[in-house]
Amino acid sequence: MPIDPTKVKAIDVHVHAEVSCHDPEDPVMARFFDAASAYFKSPRERPKIPEIIDFYRQREIAFCLFTVDCESAVGAKRVSNYEIAELAAEHSDIVIPFASIDPHKGKMGAREARDLIENYGVKGFKFHHLIQGIHPSDRTGYPIYEVIAEYRLPAIFHTGHSGMGTGMRGGGGIRLKYGQPMLVDDAASDFPDMKFILAHPSWPWTDESLSMALHKDNVFIDLSGWSPKYFPKQIIQYANTQLKHKMMFGSDFPLITPEKWVAAAQEVGFKEDVLPLILKDNAVRVLGLG
Repeated sequence: MPIDPTKVKAIDVHVHAEVSCHDPEDPVMARFFDAASAYFKSPRERPKIPEIIDFYRQREIAFCLFTVDCESAVGAKRVSNYEIAELAAEHSDIVIPFASIDPHKGKMGAREARDLIENYGVKGFKFHHLIQGIHPSDRTGYPIYEVIAEYRLPAIFHTGHSGMGTGMRGGGGIRLKYGQPMLVDDAASDFPDMKFILAHPSWPWTDESLSMALHKDNVFIDLSGWSPKYFPKQIIQYANTQLKHKMMFGSDFPLITPEKWVAAAQEVGFKEDVLPLILKDNAVRVLGLG
């Protein structure tokens, strides 16, 4: 059963599947998750996918679910994209499966992307170039982008500061420079049929994301990873005006819960007619659910 937007209260476009139902947690990845939990002051217990699904179903919120593939740069085993897609298919009225493929995998990654789209119902992709250790517009990842663009699907790109690695020795080897939004601009120009979702308020480069979303019809912003009460003021300003159709709700669960995000969003000055766009309507359009 496909998602019926009229039967959910919101759509959270940024939810992480951090542990597998079948495999033990990877100890390398666990160090990064623990550091992120400490940074966000969130519980270190990481729910498995069925628990995440139950959590969101109880709240009548649909959501995009994904892992992060950083096998090349970090050497951490990812949660399988296929596991996520198969569980999502069993709960297709609430879960939107996204996949993550390390850009270093190039043409082999493109083969996986095509298989996931054609045979497993994947509806989008997630890239975290900071922890993947590669420039967002590096041509190595272009074969994967080509497949995504062919099917006119969205892809989420981490931008700005990263809780991953924060407080670790040397930041865990993560280079923040790859989170600069403008580094995505070449790819957004080269793949106009691909929808680019810039994740988070992009601090300390917030204005770059706003500029890109204003400039390109295929660039959007998800507001995950920060409580709205800490948003830079220009986020609220542009959400209420020129970018009211370009911004979407994302929590970054399990680091931030959707109810805490929504409660804060209701208090920061979003216009009455804008908040429904952010919470659901914009995602319906960008994700092709309408």
